[in-house]
Amino acid sequence: MAVMNKILMIGAGAIGGITAAYIKKAGYDITIITKYREVAQSIASEGIHIRGIRGSIQVVMPAYASFADMTMQKFDLVFHSTKVTDLAAALEGIEPFLHECTLVVSMQNGLSEYSLDRILSGSRVVGCVVGWGATLLSPGDLEMTSEGEFVIGNILINKDEPMSAFIDESLPEIRDILNCVVPTSISKNILGELYAKLIINSCITSLGALSGLTLGTMLSRRKFRNIFMEIMREAIPVAQKMNISVAVYAGKINFYQWASRTSLLGQWMNHLSIYIIGLKYRRLRSSMLQSLERGKLTEIDALNGFLVSEGRKVGLAVPVNEAIVRMIHEIEKGQRQPGLKNFDEPPFGG
Repeated sequence: MAVMNKILMIGAGAIGGITAAYIKKAGYDITIITKYREVAQSIASEGIHIRGIRGSIQVVMPAYASFADMTMQKFDLVFHSTKVTDLAAALEGIEPFLHECTLVVSMQNGLSEYSLDRILSGSRVVGCVVGWGATLLSPGDLEMTSEGEFVIGNILINKDEPMSAFIDESLPEIRDILNCVVPTSISKNILGELYAKLIINSCITSLGALSGLTLGTMLSRRKFRNIFMEIMREAIPVAQKMNISVAVYAGKINFYQWASRTSLLGQWMNHLSIYIIGLKYRRLRSSMLQSLERGKLTEIDALNGFLVSEGRKVGLAVPVNEAIVRMIHEIEKGQRQPGLKNFDEPPFGG
């Protein structure tokens, strides 16, 4: 088994910063890279400050603003935790710092492994589902807002077959490293796990951005619960065409079961389940909405946009997801505002 002596974290945001800090605190040799020079200098001198459900810690570690600033070295393991919109740019200049056995763990939303494979080599890619919450309060000042887990799995992408998962000897070591942060499990169906989270994000994050509502307020309304289920119903056939078996999300949400419920009782059960999700996380504000409020581009193309693009490839219509993508892009351009009026238009029953 390879020994992962040197570790790199790309991205010093909420997830990347907290993950790197706990890995460093456990004694591993980890370096962090962020595109902001002042943030890198602060982390290297004063450290990353983490607060939240586990209390408060401050961890100093080597930090740089670009690969050009770093002394030449080879990393055994790379965690990539930037926004999907920054994925490619964050990898510019990385190749000299990789050796032939370096593994790159994708910690982005969606199925970013497609993009990573185009830039790197498919055999290097490890999928990772992030199942816990964090918030960036200010650069270098992060809050862990909820407990949860990581789920990891090897991914192989080749030209003749769909993306497929396999297990190799590197995963237990990566699991041990990530266990320093939150409990981590290895999945034989990482594509299904990633796709399940993509569906949830496409429902919750995107609808929250389009409506401007907190999750509790949004899912307390029947119309939004119906749209939630339509997003899911469009996503399942796309997965089937891609030969992806969608996992049970968080061990609780079985999308196949939800999609198959057509009776009045079944529909009532779906509505109740979604309502309970909204009640449990009622104060949650969409991260995509927060990006829009800061005037930044969103990750919509990696979420609902992924369902649209893959649906088109296999000849499947996904009108609800198409409308969401179009409207979010219009908000990004200043042509539309988040709000309930957006749901008066087709195909939302308007």
